[in-house]
Amino acid sequence: MVGTEVGPLAQAIDARWLMAYAAALGETDARYFDTRGALLAHPLFPVCYEWPAALAAREQAIPPEIYARVVHATHDLTLHRALRACETLQTTARIARAEQRAPGAFVITRMETRDPAGLLVSVTDYGALYRGVPLEGADAGVAAGLAEAPPEREALPAIGEVAVAANLAHVYTECARIWNPIHTDVAAARAGGLAGPILHGTATLALSVSKALAACGADAAGVRRVRCRFSGMVPMPARLEVRARRAGGTLRFETLCAGSAVLSRGAIDLL
Repeated sequence: MVGTEVGPLAQAIDARWLMAYAAALGETDARYFDTRGALLAHPLFPVCYEWPAALAAREQAIPPEIYARVVHATHDLTLHRALRACETLQTTARIARAEQRAPGAFVITRMETRDPAGLLVSVTDYGALYRGVPLEGADAGVAAGLAEAPPEREALPAIGEVAVAANLAHVYTECARIWNPIHTDVAAARAGGLAGPILHGTATLALSVSKALAACGADAAGVRRVRCRFSGMVPMPARLEVRARRAGGTLRFETLCAGSAVLSRGAIDLL
């Protein structure tokens, strides 16, 4: 499967989409909604326009009978410039790495998005874990895609909580335009071995980023890179506890749910 590539796939970015995504996350900063000028895009918005390319790559390389076994495992997003409403972006997705891990097959898809001039807008390494699925053959691909923040030497201080409503996955699905049935369909979630629907990993990450930025006095417009490891699942309803510390141009964070880590090794690089 390594080397499978799809795209470029075009996605038209408009103000309605940018605002809907921010609203789904409970954002109140007027810059996310003021259409009189350049709208601020949430730092995690690239997950929205990357989703069709990620799906297309999966459909070419992964057997459909194991789709229900997949969970988001790692995320590494680099923003090369600010997003703008009313532009069409082109995303190419390539499976860059596959390796066997104890819980199952771990697959990294790299997504590169460019503007009409061919300049990079964002690059994401999306790590997916197919739970209980063995990998045929040896590990393969580019190990550089496995870069992640080192563990914290000292405990991070708690900086706030985020309430996850019972219907948040449904709202997030429609506003982000990211549909995966394990997040909204009870039957699909249980068929995949889950007790019930779980919140999207990208939603958990976006909520955590928003809380960490606000608590640490960092401007969302200055975010240049976001990375993390997903270490647990978030049921709904739930309450998330976000812990964070800023040190210069890097903000480290982690998120707990019911006392257990669901997001670890989080790092935000700032201007």
